[in-house]
Amino acid sequence: MSAAELSEDRIERETTRRAHRFGSWASTATRHSPWEDALGVIAGVTLTAVGISILGSLGFLTGGMAGLAFVVHYLTGWNFGLVFFIANLPFYALAIGRMGRAFTIKTAFAVALLSVMTAFSPDVLRFAYVDPLLGACLGGLMLGFGLLALFRHRSSAGGIGILAVYLQDRFGWRAGLTQLCVDLVVLVTAFAAVSPAAVAYSVLGALVLNLFLAINHRTDRYLAV
Repeated sequence: MSAAELSEDRIERETTRRAHRFGSWASTATRHSPWEDALGVIAGVTLTAVGISILGSLGFLTGGMAGLAFVVHYLTGWNFGLVFFIANLPFYALAIGRMGRAFTIKTAFAVALLSVMTAFSPDVLRFAYVDPLLGACLGGLMLGFGLLALFRHRSSAGGIGILAVYLQDRFGWRAGLTQLCVDLVVLVTAFAAVSPAAVAYSVLGALVLNLFLAINHRTDRYLAV
C-alpha cells in the first residue's frame, strides 16, 4: 500500500471514529458541519428569543415549555429564563436516549443560550407599543422561524420540541402538529395566569407558529441534518 493510500486510510478511520463518538457532528454532503450547526442554532435561538420578547411584552404566552415558563413567570414573578431552563432539564434523558449525543449537546446549548437571552431581554429589548393582533401573529411567526432553524440543524428549544422531533423521526408525525396538540393543552392552564383576551391572542400566536412548522418542516424536502 502506498503512502497516499495509507494516509487516506488513516483519514477514513479517524472520520469513522469521530462519527461514532459524536454521532451527527460528522460532516458529509447531506449533513451540516459543526460550524454550520453552531451558526444555525445561534440564529434560531435569537429569532426565538425575539418572538418570546414580543409575546412577553404584551402579556401573552405560547405553548410547550415556554408556555409553562410564561405561566409560572406571570403567577410568581420568577425570571422567565431561569424557569425555562429548569423546566427543560428532565427532557435531556429522552434526548440522549432517543436522539443521540449530538442532538442533546446542541439542544442543551440552545436551551442555555435561550435562557440567558430571555433572562436579560427585558433590559435590552423593549417595545413602546405593539398592536395585540399583530404582536400575536408576529411573535408566533418569529418563534416558527426560530424553531425551524433549530430543527433543521438537528436541535430544538427543549421540552416539547425534543418530543416532537423524536415522534417525527420515529413515526413520521409532523412536528408542528404534535406541538399544536400539546400547546393547546398548555394554553388551557393560562386562564389561571392571564385574561381570557390574552389567552385568545396566545392561541392565535400558537396557531401561526405551529401551522408555519407543519408547512415548512418536512424531512422529505430537506436532506441536510
